Amino acid sequence: MTETTKLSDAALDRLRWPLALTRTGMVAERALRAFWPLWTVLLLALAALMLGVHETLPLEVTWAGIVVAVLGLIGALWYGIRRFHWPSRAEALDRLDRTLPGRPISALADTQAIGATDAASQAVWKAHVTRMAERAASARAVEPNLRIADRDPYALRFVAALAFAVALLFGSFLSVATVSEAVPGGSSTVAQGPSWEGWVEPPAYTGKPSLYLNDIKPGTFEVPEASRVTIRLYGDVGELTVTETVSGRTHEVPAASDEAQNFEVTQAGRIAIDGPNGAAWDISVTPDTAPQVTILGEPERGLSGEMRQTFSVSDDYGVVAGRAEITLDLAAIDRRYGLAPDPEPREPITLDLPMTISGDRSEFEEVLIENLAEHPWATLPVTMVFYATDDLGQEGQSEPAHVVLPGRRFFDPLAGAIIEMRRDMLWNRDENGRRVAQVLRAVSYHPDEVFDSDTAYLKLRTLQRQLELFNQYGMTEEQRDEIAQILWDLAVLIEDGSLSDALERLREARERLEEAMRNGATDEEIAELMRELREATQDYMRQLAEQQRQNGENPDGQDQAQGERQEITGDQIEALMERLQQLMEEGRMDEAMELMERLAEMLENLEITEGNGQGSPGQEAMEGLGEMLRDQQDLSDETFGDLQDQFGQNGQQGERGEDGQRGNGQQQGDGQGQGQGQSGPPNGSNGQGQGQGQGQGELDGEALADRQQALREELNRQRNNMPGAGTPEGDAAGEALDRAGRAMDEAEEALRNDDLAGALDSQSDAIEALREGMRNLGEMMAQEQNNQGQQGEAQGQADNSQARDPLGREPGANGQIGTNEEMLQGDDIYGRARELLEELRRRSAEQTRPDEELDYLRRLLDRF
Repeated sequence: MTETTKLSDAALDRLRWPLALTRTGMVAERALRAFWPLWTVLLLALAALMLGVHETLPLEVTWAGIVVAVLGLIGALWYGIRRFHWPSRAEALDRLDRTLPGRPISALADTQAIGATDAASQAVWKAHVTRMAERAASARAVEPNLRIADRDPYALRFVAALAFAVALLFGSFLSVATVSEAVPGGSSTVAQGPSWEGWVEPPAYTGKPSLYLNDIKPGTFEVPEASRVTIRLYGDVGELTVTETVSGRTHEVPAASDEAQNFEVTQAGRIAIDGPNGAAWDISVTPDTAPQVTILGEPERGLSGEMRQTFSVSDDYGVVAGRAEITLDLAAIDRRYGLAPDPEPREPITLDLPMTISGDRSEFEEVLIENLAEHPWATLPVTMVFYATDDLGQEGQSEPAHVVLPGRRFFDPLAGAIIEMRRDMLWNRDENGRRVAQVLRAVSYHPDEVFDSDTAYLKLRTLQRQLELFNQYGMTEEQRDEIAQILWDLAVLIEDGSLSDALERLREARERLEEAMRNGATDEEIAELMRELREATQDYMRQLAEQQRQNGENPDGQDQAQGERQEITGDQIEALMERLQQLMEEGRMDEAMELMERLAEMLENLEITEGNGQGSPGQEAMEGLGEMLRDQQDLSDETFGDLQDQFGQNGQQGERGEDGQRGNGQQQGDGQGQGQGQSGPPNGSNGQGQGQGQGQGELDGEALADRQQALREELNRQRNNMPGAGTPEGDAAGEALDRAGRAMDEAEEALRNDDLAGALDSQSDAIEALREGMRNLGEMMAQEQNNQGQQGEAQGQADNSQARDPLGREPGANGQIGTNEEMLQGDDIYGRARELLEELRRRSAEQTRPDEELDYLRRLLDRF
């Protein structure tokens, strides 16, 4: 580049500030590149001195370190001086010029070499210079390149900076002055007298930093409770002593002149270091308060009976754990009936409180969720106390809360009675065991009036026998808990139901909702029961629409002579449901009950038609499973009858003494005479086989086992031909049938081993699995029709002009179930139908009737 003096003054004025800034950046860039080893060594040495490394190392090592540090500083300084060159003005102009297009600064310093005497050439040159001057005027300062990673590949500069930062946080500049003690000729503190060091370390959970006593002037300062004090004494023993009143120690106190002193601050007091260069401080203690825990409101009950209890916890530093203790509040219990005796002793319920997993634990709210519905204290008054513990081990507790322990609510009266008997037996098995057995016997006296499920009845009767046996010979805690679990499962089975028929399921859902409304159920429980009613209604309407499609029914082409019909669409049903829910949400329960009765009447009067076409594979499978279910129920009834024979043969004398006159309620062993009000299963077959000769149970066991094996083989055949493989509903049906097969195998093995009670349980499981398989198969069939686009709007026709007798089974003129005659006369046709149904159930319980008649009655009951 030419001399800068050749630039015009105007051009220099425009470049003054960009040039100055560029040159300053070049100075910083060259200084950093030249002297980075110097300040790296300087920061490392200063960090070591501030942290007191020289005070802990041997004197020889300290001297060697000082020599290495000094030599390093000298070498780094010499390296920097040799590398550093002060940037000249020309170098700054050149760097600035390189950033501009066409290097205009160099162009301004040039002179015209050719054509200087030519006017045209001079004009061109002048235009060129003017253009370059405009470009130079737009110059900006060049940013320096301060990156030196290529010169420091191991990042030693960052290591030095980090060490210095640590020294600033945890070290002291006063430690730098003590380096003179290690230098020959320096003023040695050891030579002048003893020295000391001290630290105060607060507990880690407080989050407070450690304190260096040498940096704290004598006076007063405050520390958290349980802080750890460490003091080190240097010099001759006895020249310095430590006295303190903050630890409260009375036993095993070390000598005041010990070189190492460690103690914990538990109270306010004084710490003094007596001797040359000593100091003293008055310490005040920040107390660590115990946690505070509060129970907020009453516990809420979930749909399945789980307890939801909200609580709050606060502490100055945070809690680490908590627990809840629940004890029985005997003073608040109505001690009547099964609760009159003293309860069996039980340990309090202890639950771990949930701790927040995010945020600060010094103050938070949480919800304790626990399902205690099966605990003996469920639905009884209890006292609840919450505890919280902090890091110091201090425990705070809440005020006792007297509440009712939430439990599951049973709206079915039979299920509620069983749960009450379960509670009484768990309350005191010795005092209440006999009463519980008597109540269960009374409940099952007329099973056809209270039981909708054969399985539930059989389980209850088997359980009753076991309970009476335990009462006679004594009941252990394990046996009591086993009986309680069976009672709970039985109550849940009755409450939830296992109805495969959509209409029965609809009636069950409606009755449970009405019972809940009468008993003042919570909004959540009513919402859950309302959801069940909606699902049951949808299933029922879907079955109606499905059967109409299967029959090819055409409402428009039906005989108008049947009378005027009212069509009920799915939208109308949904509108009624919405109105019903709105009334319940507004608290208008009377209007809701009236609307529900009207809705039930409309749904139960829907006309169902029956077709004559060839059934689909799904229908054939459903019919086969239905027939197998009836056969399995019959086999279970006969097994139960044989089980009663065994009890009659082994304990007939004991039962006669317990029940009084046996002939008033049951048949005698000779089979002569018919008892009135005989107890038996709902289908009325438990009396078969009574009165047979001795040893018949073994022969019947083999015969029953063979029949069970035949049923198992038939199930295998139908399982292989089951439609719907690969669909979720079809796979669920297959799994249910697999469980039924396993239960049948277990029942067969138990029958061959003469274990009638075990066989009865397995047969009950097989019945339940078969019913579940039939439900899944029905859902699969409905889903297939929906996928084919054949699902129309569910409609029902309320026939107001005629009614059907359950005994009128002959097809009418239009292929409908029943005759076309008026077989029920009068206004109360539904009351008459209920009477007929009760008469059917009564006759099916009479064991003296012929088998053909009993089978016919069972088929009627299965249908209606």
